[in-house]
Amino acid sequence: MKSPFHLPWFFTGGRKIVPAAQPAETKMAASLASGFAIVSGEGAAHWSGRSYAALARTGFMRNPVAYRAMRMVAEAAAAVPWLIYDGTVEVVDHPLSALLARPNARQGGPDFFEALYGHLLLAGNAYVEPLAIGGTLRELHLLRPDRVSVVEGRDGWIAGYDYRAGSATRRLPAEVEGEGLALLHLKLFHPLDDHSGFPPLGAAGAALDLHNAAANWNKALLDNSARPSGALVYQPKDGGNLSADQYERLKAELEAGYAGAVNAGRPLLLEGGLDWKSMGLSPKDMDFIEAKNGAARDIALAFGVPPMLIGIPGDNTYANYQEANRAFYRLTVLPLIARTAASFSAWLSDDHSGGLRLEPDLDRIAGLAAERDALWARVGGAAFLTDEEKREAVGY
Repeated sequence: MKSPFHLPWFFTGGRKIVPAAQPAETKMAASLASGFAIVSGEGAAHWSGRSYAALARTGFMRNPVAYRAMRMVAEAAAAVPWLIYDGTVEVVDHPLSALLARPNARQGGPDFFEALYGHLLLAGNAYVEPLAIGGTLRELHLLRPDRVSVVEGRDGWIAGYDYRAGSATRRLPAEVEGEGLALLHLKLFHPLDDHSGFPPLGAAGAALDLHNAAANWNKALLDNSARPSGALVYQPKDGGNLSADQYERLKAELEAGYAGAVNAGRPLLLEGGLDWKSMGLSPKDMDFIEAKNGAARDIALAFGVPPMLIGIPGDNTYANYQEANRAFYRLTVLPLIARTAASFSAWLSDDHSGGLRLEPDLDRIAGLAAERDALWARVGGAAFLTDEEKREAVGY
């Protein structure tokens, strides 16, 4: 009876030497007079999860492109100051100004809104819990989206929210009768969910996994740079196969002598009918670098960040950096701020006069300074307008 170790075995991408997968009975009964054969197979792609925790770990905490793109959007939106209007009149010393500048004892205004926008980008949802003392709104607190679950009523509408912290769960009402504010739920559009939002990073999940896999491949290549990617073929001139002891000894010698970065460049010495057959595609054959940059562009695209702004090569959509920065504010930051301002305005109006409105102070956005200068020049040159009309035309 021939040795059970006479079937094909190979390295691929730094993996261990393994016998080809076949039942033991087949191995014992099979005979290959020509020695070894090379076997190839197909593998299904593995995708990471799309939950808030999975996207936070694989995206924000592990991927530099997703981290930077999300920070750019959240920080740029959080840095825009708010103006408070009662009807059409700007109110300078409104109590809400102090609340928005210091929502709670642990967070300032920019910190609070950066976390809020971060929740929207990672989960598609953000939850703001109000704290009132003596009937007056005193603090605003953010609830982590993965700890909040929507409770539906019998009619399909939201009846409340369950917030879990450790082993404790408390029910927060969706609406409050009389004075006071209910929980504010901000969400991005989701085509298949009536009550929850869809995160931008979820749409870039495949690109995120591809970019992370490329980084892992690079790290594995460095760690196993001397381990060959191919097949070691045994074809002795007089026939026969390796014994079990010979197979185990050869495998152990290859693992010990040719694996790891310390053995990089070490030549592989073959004898006794052994022959090395290179297999697998090189990074050049796979167009590896372009695939990684393409994945990075898809991640930036999902967040609405021009790739030029985060240093991704090969993107010539914008004529210059200034144009890309202006498009970033106009197409990504301002729409996000506008929807947040509308939600806060409607929510806070329930606790104040009905005409309360929040607006972003566009004059203090450095990225739009060129547009503002052009507007002032056009309005200032309009001799047919009075000073009051000019002030109204530029937003004063």
